[in-house]
Amino acid sequence: MRHTALTFGLLSIISLLAGCEALGIETATQINAKKEAEAVAIGSACRHAVRSIEDCFVGNPKAIKAAIFTGWKDMDQYMRDNAIVGMPSEPANDPSAPEGKDGAEHSGKPAPTQKS
Repeated sequence: MRHTALTFGLLSIISLLAGCEALGIETATQINAKKEAEAVAIGSACRHAVRSIEDCFVGNPKAIKAAIFTGWKDMDQYMRDNAIVGMPSEPANDPSAPEGKDGAEHSGKPAPTQKS
């Protein structure tokens, strides 16, 4: 009697935990779906930021390239259908930009002079 109650209790606990998503354990299918969704979002953002698909691939080497292309293509069609103008993004760190003595970008204007 005691053995069957213990077995029944363990089976109940195992079956409850097997269906519980509160543990935060993701399956391989869930992980792949998440990576693909992130890559599609990256592709869409690249298109909206007026970046070429090649630049998007280079900037995100770990993302799924086919999903990036799908997101880029879908956003391109959406932007054409709705006459949406892209929003070019400013590069965060452009190594080809000339810098002044203080590390600020050179704007082409002469530096202000200090009066003594």
